Amino acid sequence: MTAFGGNEGCMRFDLTDLRLFIAVVEAGSISKGANAAHMALASASARVSGMEAVLGTTLLERGRRGVLPTPAGRALLVHARIVTAQIERMRGDLGAFASGLKGHVRLLSNTAALVELLPAAVRVFLTAHPDVDVDIEERTSADIVGAVAEGRAEFGLIADSAESADLETVTVAEDRLVVLLPSQHPLADRPSTRFSELLDQPFVGLSAGALHSHLADQAAKLGRRIGYRVRLRSFESVARLVEAGIGIGILPLAAAERVRSDGLTIVPLADRWARRHLVLCATEFSQLSRHAAALVDEIVRQGQALSENREQSKTRSRQHE
Repeated sequence: MTAFGGNEGCMRFDLTDLRLFIAVVEAGSISKGANAAHMALASASARVSGMEAVLGTTLLERGRRGVLPTPAGRALLVHARIVTAQIERMRGDLGAFASGLKGHVRLLSNTAALVELLPAAVRVFLTAHPDVDVDIEERTSADIVGAVAEGRAEFGLIADSAESADLETVTVAEDRLVVLLPSQHPLADRPSTRFSELLDQPFVGLSAGALHSHLADQAAKLGRRIGYRVRLRSFESVARLVEAGIGIGILPLAAAERVRSDGLTIVPLADRWARRHLVLCATEFSQLSRHAAALVDEIVRQGQALSENREQSKTRSRQHE
């Protein structure tokens, strides 16, 4: 049990209470928070009501669209995040000594990093740390900055185009968005193209995610909307429908290179916002848990390897020209 307050027994919540409360606030719903915390709705509701009874005040404002924290709830949320973050640091520090102590790392990532860096980095990390679980959630870069600043994740992977506020950052790799076109498309012979030139074209894209939101925001800045013919769940599916002539797609360069075929052409986007760098962000890297720090180190190594591979590919291309 975790005690709060000066008198024995005046405020007493366990870690399950705190984690549940964080999940409920982040989800904006008791039912969704209960699901995220792997708890039955009735049990979750009882725990929230129990916390309110102990404190003698309302923590959540209930409405038809969900729940919002009251001023007391926001105060509890700050302390709950501090306590749970400290527990994760303790687990990381003691993991090398304590048998059976399961570690946990939570990070947020934009789409490009999720495709380019994390699969290899997480695979290597989990092989070296079989006693650690990794929780990855895809968000837009702007959302990630806010979440890390508020302590909802130990660290995140963002594009450097996002305002990183007072967070510490480490540049990891280049992130470039490109257009995927059928090889016979009129734009396929261009060395590059601007986003504004594409908005009259039919698009094939992802059904959701950080990249989808980012492109929608860029179109909105031009007073336009992207005309999707089809929206799918994977880059591979997007590529196959682009190849079939259904529309064009915008993908991270690494993803486009993986799904490329003889029937597809990759054309770089010329817009400044389309050429970015992937950046790690944290409130303080020196304060990360032992396991989180190890995963950060592995992501940096994978970023260096990715950059080296791209340079070698460029060199080989120039030699063949």
